[in-house]
Amino acid sequence: MASLAPSAKSNARTGIIAAFVAIAMLGLGFAAVPLYRIFCQVTGFAGTTQRATAGEAQAAEALGAKVAGATVSVRFDANIDADLPWTFKPEQVTKTVKLGQRQMAFFYAKNNSDVPVTGQASFNVSPDQTGAYFNKVQCFCFTEQTLQPGEEVHMPVLFFVDPKIADDPDAAPVQQITLSYTFHRAPDVPQ
Repeated sequence: MASLAPSAKSNARTGIIAAFVAIAMLGLGFAAVPLYRIFCQVTGFAGTTQRATAGEAQAAEALGAKVAGATVSVRFDANIDADLPWTFKPEQVTKTVKLGQRQMAFFYAKNNSDVPVTGQASFNVSPDQTGAYFNKVQCFCFTEQTLQPGEEVHMPVLFFVDPKIADDPDAAPVQQITLSYTFHRAPDVPQ
């Protein structure tokens, strides 16, 4: 059996490396969306809000007592996709909140169609640099919402603004944070 010539070995090695790189790039392509989502959730990048536990909310309240009187205005924004036959709006457009203090806001939704419709809310806050400090403890946006024909609901969101925002030179000057939701029709699941 003849051994491969040096150039043939080099070509085979280059081919294997190229195949490995191609497979790795394909894998990274599939992993990009989940990795980006995790990155945004951890850092608050692009206005991604944080998800907090009740214990974290209590710790923020204790820290908020140290910046007594510090407040920020929160504006509530509601949108719907064109293919979702709902009415969706905040029950209160703005609210001044104390840093670290848990607050509750309500959104109104109504299914204007004659069939049950399931929706899922996407969300963000602006300005973007406040995403790392806006925490939701409970939210209708964490799960899909199904409304029966003509059904009207009041959906709560329990949130707080982390007092650490006062120590961030980029976020501290912000006087108003906008919490924005957009409801999208959830894909129909075959029964």
